[in-house]
Amino acid sequence: MYLDYYGLNEPPFDITPNPRFLFFSAKHREAFNHLLYGIRERKGFVQLTGEVGAGKTTICRAMLEQLGESFATALIINPVLDADQLMKAIAMEFGLSVKGLDRLETVAAINQFLLQQVEHQKDAVLIIDESQNLTNELLEHVRLLSNLETDDRKLLQIVLMGQPELRDRLNDFSLRQLRQRITVRYHLRPLTRAEVGQYVHHRLQVSGAKGAPYFSTWALWRVFRYSQGIPRLVNAVCDKCLLAGFVQQRDRVDYRMVGVAIRELEGKIDV
Repeated sequence: MYLDYYGLNEPPFDITPNPRFLFFSAKHREAFNHLLYGIRERKGFVQLTGEVGAGKTTICRAMLEQLGESFATALIINPVLDADQLMKAIAMEFGLSVKGLDRLETVAAINQFLLQQVEHQKDAVLIIDESQNLTNELLEHVRLLSNLETDDRKLLQIVLMGQPELRDRLNDFSLRQLRQRITVRYHLRPLTRAEVGQYVHHRLQVSGAKGAPYFSTWALWRVFRYSQGIPRLVNAVCDKCLLAGFVQQRDRVDYRMVGVAIRELEGKIDV
């Protein structure tokens, strides 16, 4: 609605995990590098945690683009499944036809596929988002997949991404074998106050902004106070701000307009 008014090519604060909009704060760059290092060096298991909306999925999508054609990848975004369904979902993400196969046959098909990747000098990566939702039983099944190996290399690199509760889950005594195999870990923290301003400016630039719209210093401070540095919340409130600016025909977003946007998001009379 406001794109033409501001001269933007696309919505700057869409909440979809578009890697083109990834803002590489120091911590986001570090998380990205941890993922690449763990996968390229075949460390077996990599763990990435962070608060809801911190940018984990966007980092993951950017990482997948970076890996390129030399990696076969499977991304599971909804792991609330039983063991049979999870194995079939993994196989299907790798492009395998496993209809009518039981769990053992499905795992055998995955193993055969992974061996073929080695023959073609390709690595395979399994990424499970929202891993905190996996039961202990499913986490154990995932660990067993990591046992697929040749004499000199692991056939499958596994990335577990999830909310901070994932760290607590993996401290469970019954999952100690899995925890011991995770050699690369990173916890993604929220943006600082200064980084929120840089983040907003970055997304506007990627969307084609040329000077307008712009956020005042106090507006950015209020965005940070509301969002606490969580990118998804920054996107939500800034999108509302641009809509308010369009309605009022104003290029400058000020402290008061951010307050109006927050009230609309929260459904409150006052903030």
